[in-house]
Amino acid sequence: MIEVENPSKPQDSLIENLLTEPTQDLNPNIQTQEISSTPLVDIPSPAPIPKIDLSLSPPNNPTELVTTLNIIIIITLLVLAPSLILVMTSFTRILIVFAFLRTALGTQQSPPTQILISLALVITFFIMEPVATKAYEAGIKPYIAEEISYDEAFVRAIKPFKEFMIYNTREKDIALFLRIRNMDNPQTIDDVPLSIAIPAFMISELKTAFWIGFLLYLPFLVIDMVISSVLMAMGMMMLPPVMISLPFKILVFVLVDGFNLLVGNLVVGFK
Repeated sequence: MIEVENPSKPQDSLIENLLTEPTQDLNPNIQTQEISSTPLVDIPSPAPIPKIDLSLSPPNNPTELVTTLNIIIIITLLVLAPSLILVMTSFTRILIVFAFLRTALGTQQSPPTQILISLALVITFFIMEPVATKAYEAGIKPYIAEEISYDEAFVRAIKPFKEFMIYNTREKDIALFLRIRNMDNPQTIDDVPLSIAIPAFMISELKTAFWIGFLLYLPFLVIDMVISSVLMAMGMMMLPPVMISLPFKILVFVLVDGFNLLVGNLVVGFK
């Protein structure tokens, strides 16, 4: 009977010898050094997060009260930002004119309302960029650098917007609200309060937008009248004139480069 040796025995014995024998350094000249637990580079501790407290409890010092009031003011401005865009910029006039244009063309929901709002916002940012830059340089930048107080920063930052509104407002509209308030005629722009400038600017913008809308309607109204007369002369009274006039109105608007003319005149119309 031939005995077959187990091939795993030499390997097992080799592993046992390696585990039982003490390990020796491959290079006896290398000396082990004790690694210190002290870090070589001092890692700075993270800065503490400032405490933000909006509770109604009495503040411990005036600094906490000022911080809380600043946070409340910033949150309020963020909430009112859409309304400020509507009442203190060129957005109102531009959006109303685009709405009149879509109605005059008779395209119903084309372009969509979202596209018109986006286009009005882009043009508004283009028009208001110099005003916003002037407000930042005059009020916000010095306030961030702690050169002026919050009250002075607000007055300086709001002045370019007030000048923009007054320059684009009819004197008749400003006089209306001054008369309602029983106030004397102001001598300078600084004498016009913001509560007078904003409503006067709003009704002036609405009047201007409606006037532009009327001028936009005239050429398209002529096209509708011509198409209706032709259809009646041909005895095709059952065919809606709007269906026939719509392609002609779109063609005329594209041929005269209507968006270029309209947007160009809207931008130039603001002082």
